[in-house]
Amino acid sequence: MSANSESTEKILNNEKVDFGNRVVKLEQKQGLVNNVFNNVASSYDLMNDLMSFGVHRLWKEALLDWIAPRPNQILADLAGGTGDIAIRFLQRGGQSAHVIDINEKMMAEGQKRKEINKFGPRLAWMAGDAQAIPLTNNSVDRVTIAFGLRNVPDRALALKQIVRVLKPGGRFCCLEFSHVQNPLLSRIYDRWSYDVLPKLGQLVAGDAYSYKYLVESIRKFPSQAELCTMMADAGLAQIKVKKLSGGIATIHSGWKLD
Repeated sequence: MSANSESTEKILNNEKVDFGNRVVKLEQKQGLVNNVFNNVASSYDLMNDLMSFGVHRLWKEALLDWIAPRPNQILADLAGGTGDIAIRFLQRGGQSAHVIDINEKMMAEGQKRKEINKFGPRLAWMAGDAQAIPLTNNSVDRVTIAFGLRNVPDRALALKQIVRVLKPGGRFCCLEFSHVQNPLLSRIYDRWSYDVLPKLGQLVAGDAYSYKYLVESIRKFPSQAELCTMMADAGLAQIKVKKLSGGIATIHSGWKLD
């Protein structure tokens, strides 16, 4: 079954998904997510630094450490937004990278970055949906998605698409916020997330609602074990999890063996 037909079947079955703390129809979520990222696009990179005290940069470097880019490797970075991961991949010696994002406003912000000029045709920007990735079968060596999988309406379908575009022997890595296990750290993290981040979003981006959604979406995202199961069900193997900053973020890794 193709990605489009599988998605259509779920829509016809009136499937419901999470949008933060709300439950919405599957076909509604993408539009709601688009509105959020249209609102925050111009301040997205700055807010990432403020929200994480810059630690998100270390998390992304840890992701690239696991990917270990090589000169013969092609990357597809899904929900690639402003190109942060793709640029790091090329800076570390990767051959080429596709930034794929359904939100063209986010990519337009990334295309303003001065450092992208040095990469020329090695860096491509593509408007596309993680649920129907606009790449051919078995065409890329690495697929990444950083802080984006929780915003995808049908995560299981996206994972199947990732397996489809990966070459045999290719690797998928997902960097995402996670569920903190330590009780003390969890209380501090919750206080910061629910009390401070929406106010910071209002102050910097003029938008408290979007950051309230982003906080809620983290809490609704599958647990580490659940995501491992979803990856295995999609056809990935040798799945591993790396916790970052006490489990505030995690990297999930899996391989397409054949």
